[in-house]
Amino acid sequence: MELKGNWNYPTRIRFGAGRIREIGEACAEAGIRNPLLVTDRGLAELPITARTLDLMEEAGLGRALFSDVDPNPTDRNLEAGIRAYSEGGHDGVIAFGGGSGLDLAKMVAFMHGQSRPVWDFEDGSPLWREADADAIAPIVAVPTTAGTGSEVGRASVITNSETDVKKIIFHPKVMPSVVIADPELTVGMPPAITAGTGLDAFAHSVEAFSSPFYHPMSQGIALEGMRLVKEYLPRAYENPEDLEARAHMMSAAMMGATAFQKGLGAIHAMSHPVGALFHTHHGTTNAVCMPAVLRLNAPAIRDRFDAAAAYLGIEGGFEGFQDYVQELNERLNIPRRLSDLGVDPARIDELVEKALEDPTCGGNPVKLTEENVRRLFEESL
Repeated sequence: MELKGNWNYPTRIRFGAGRIREIGEACAEAGIRNPLLVTDRGLAELPITARTLDLMEEAGLGRALFSDVDPNPTDRNLEAGIRAYSEGGHDGVIAFGGGSGLDLAKMVAFMHGQSRPVWDFEDGSPLWREADADAIAPIVAVPTTAGTGSEVGRASVITNSETDVKKIIFHPKVMPSVVIADPELTVGMPPAITAGTGLDAFAHSVEAFSSPFYHPMSQGIALEGMRLVKEYLPRAYENPEDLEARAHMMSAAMMGATAFQKGLGAIHAMSHPVGALFHTHHGTTNAVCMPAVLRLNAPAIRDRFDAAAAYLGIEGGFEGFQDYVQELNERLNIPRRLSDLGVDPARIDELVEKALEDPTCGGNPVKLTEENVRRLFEESL
């Protein structure tokens, strides 16, 4: 392991029940006077969105809303969002919702003033340095799920509508200026979304903990993130009104997203093309892929998960952890197979090709090849 890395940590976070009432203060802190609230179509019709628009109006911020956002947001959604932002004369964005709304909102704030196409700024490309950083609008992020952690991330995942490929778009300044993490906003999530988003947070911590790169702070955060999910996701799933469990899951989501600065791996390399081609729920897809990836990575991660299992209160070391992952999936009614999510096994060649092109491959502790990625899909399908 090379003792070298580039480290960056999150932003200002207003955490606690009821803090959505501070949306006006948060916008003032970010320097926003005329925000565009960006969310997805389903969330746009819910009471928590109407309440937030009311709070914006009371604070003199108007109630501008854009919600033409797909579950896996696309470049077409982005173009429409940029038009709405420009036509409204907005000076900042309120990113409101789960991963799709947050990711699209961050890209609207980023891309509205750029001259290059969004694909030039794919993660791993040096061209992000060519972006006009001064044109990036400030962002206030308000997560309404506990999963992606996009509220503390410097990137977004956008699907190319022509190629059906998910791309990770990066710039340091798309980190939101202020986050309002209010667990009351997550209480209305259906059980299946609670499970899928919570297991997304778990996958982030598992993959960060597995990554071979040197980042001891992320390593510690990932370990505690796994513990919070283990303790509180079943409670939130079984009792949606459990505000304590909801709060801890919001923390776990932000911790997972912070930790994966250390790297992601094969779980995400698989789930990105699956989501792009078959429009599956990202966190649920991660959960289905996780058992096979743990088996593949066992030679490289066994020792560290032997120690992690003891901290997590799981008997049996790495094997016990593997058993726990499958038991948790079953407890949360996660399907066993990708085919149960509608994934067509006949398209395995395409899935393998796209997975190997995904930038998260580089963080997997076992080098990914056409042979072992094909085996992962065969096991998971």
